[in-house]
Amino acid sequence: MSDSNPTSRRRRDRATGEEGTPRASLRQLWPYLFADKRMIAVIVVISIIGSAFDLAQPVLMGLLIQQVEGGEFVSWIVYALIAVVLVAALLSGLQHFLLQRTGERIVLNARRQLVRKLLRLPIAEFDSRRTGDLVSRVGSDTTLLRAVLTQGLIEAIGGLLTFIGAIIAMLLLDWVLFLITAGCIAASLVAVLLLSRKVAAASAAAQAKVGELTASVERAISAMRTLRASVATEREEERVMADAHGAYRRGLDIAAISAVMVPVSMLALQLSLVAVLGVGGVRVASGETTVAALVSFIMFLFMMIAPLGLMFGAVSAIASALGALGRIEEIRRLPEEDAEDRAFGPIVRLADLRPDPAAPALEFEAVSFRYPEQVVRAARAKQDAGARFDRFVDTSGRRARTAAEELLRIDESAPVESPLVLDEVSFAVPRGRKVALVGPSGAGKSTTLALIERFYDPASGAIRFDGADLRSLDRAELRSRLGYVQQNAPTLAGTIRDNLLLGRPDASDDECAEVLRSVNLGDVLDRSPEGLDAQVGEAGVRLSGGEQQRLAIARTLLAAPPVLLMDESTSALDGRNEALIREALERASEGRSMVMIAHRLSTVVDADEIIVLDHGRVVGRGPHEELLETSPLYRRLAQHQLLAD
Repeated sequence: MSDSNPTSRRRRDRATGEEGTPRASLRQLWPYLFADKRMIAVIVVISIIGSAFDLAQPVLMGLLIQQVEGGEFVSWIVYALIAVVLVAALLSGLQHFLLQRTGERIVLNARRQLVRKLLRLPIAEFDSRRTGDLVSRVGSDTTLLRAVLTQGLIEAIGGLLTFIGAIIAMLLLDWVLFLITAGCIAASLVAVLLLSRKVAAASAAAQAKVGELTASVERAISAMRTLRASVATEREEERVMADAHGAYRRGLDIAAISAVMVPVSMLALQLSLVAVLGVGGVRVASGETTVAALVSFIMFLFMMIAPLGLMFGAVSAIASALGALGRIEEIRRLPEEDAEDRAFGPIVRLADLRPDPAAPALEFEAVSFRYPEQVVRAARAKQDAGARFDRFVDTSGRRARTAAEELLRIDESAPVESPLVLDEVSFAVPRGRKVALVGPSGAGKSTTLALIERFYDPASGAIRFDGADLRSLDRAELRSRLGYVQQNAPTLAGTIRDNLLLGRPDASDDECAEVLRSVNLGDVLDRSPEGLDAQVGEAGVRLSGGEQQRLAIARTLLAAPPVLLMDESTSALDGRNEALIREALERASEGRSMVMIAHRLSTVVDADEIIVLDHGRVVGRGPHEELLETSPLYRRLAQHQLLAD
């Protein structure tokens, strides 16, 4: 149901950034900034000492002018003034280095926390978010936290002593000139504080647009071969450029606000200086003050303005950081994958189970499942984006509204109907047996394996492993007993060894070479002098599709888990390699249970049982010959060669 209440909509808009990202608060920022309290304390102490040396300079200069006016020259004042200036400069340099070092540690700590959270999010979050946007939060968003320290916050805190000291000294020297100065600065301060609220909102929107741009670039690069082959480079360039222009315009918003903030703060200094020189000159001429006092007052004025400028800069930096921090905290607030595991009862250790040898290794009991609303909504948005993109980009080259911008018009509170992907599915996988899942596209086959891996949990019913409900088992321990080869198994950038050792890091080189040869990948080792250390390239680009698939199978066989899950694991293989893989799997599956999804008849004919799925329901089961007689769908699939070469 859409939100038609303007008041509630405005309240929601105030609580979130323009792109729907919650804004962070100062209370959330402090833990990041003061994680290293000792170093921050050292920096503040250095800043305070430096401020004391700064305050000494106008005093010494006033004394020197008084001595010169009286016809005297005291050398120690000159030496003291030089020493004070040098020490203040050294302290400033040391403080700058420590600030930069601490700022880098803040960014490192933020990235460590964010990466740890990202790698433990539920699969649904990755299915509903753009990869590039998540990468942007780790990269550019965390960088803005550094600016809070390096652009004046700690210096402003330390400079507070200078600010207060300068105010006291100016009051003592000439209270009339001080009131004039204070009036100019107060007006400037109010304007800066009002503008800083706009900076926070503009920064959040800008970072969101940068995230969209990063996601678009990542999408284009990952599909570069497809784009070139489809002669779609120019169209994809328009798509990326549209996001780049969006980030550009958000950057201009910040620049426009900053363009007002900077002159406002500078105007305070200029007006104060002009007023002090004008009124001060009159007061010197009338004898109400002295030249030495006026010079000291002007020096204190600059010393008061300097930390005030740092405070203005700190306000702007904090406003920008809060916008980025809102995006960081949005991810950190998400529950981790295992957050609700104990809601199903105490965690059961697989080592403590004593399963009945006659019981099935895996069992589905009336399992129903529908994807979470956020995943369905994201899928709908992607479809809409693809359908609307060409409609909203002017073919003459002039930029029009992009699909992404138009999608913001979709009411995100509108309900999304998520259909049942699995509906009351029941079957068992006996120990040491092979069960095949077949059916048309969208029947729910891959979803079945995803539920076994606990990427998602069923909406109703139960899945049992060794007699225990999957939801009561430790996820990591369960997955260590499962060998999962995805339909489009990714190859990680790195070496062949890196990819093989994912599931079994203690495997020897001989074991790695043996399993590679068992899946007919020996030539991959032989064609490079680096052997197992040969690079596979980004996303396995140096390997063919079939080699990548065989490498994924080799990785699973090397881990030797008791249950194998194969999702069309031979779809990219020719007949010869498929036969070799089938032989390797036969050897590896001895004594093991296997659930396999296949699109070739030759892969499933020797399965102990074949489960036929259609629209999320089991419509047939049995061996190959029996299903040809009893299952019209299975017979039709075989006849139309949807399961054959």
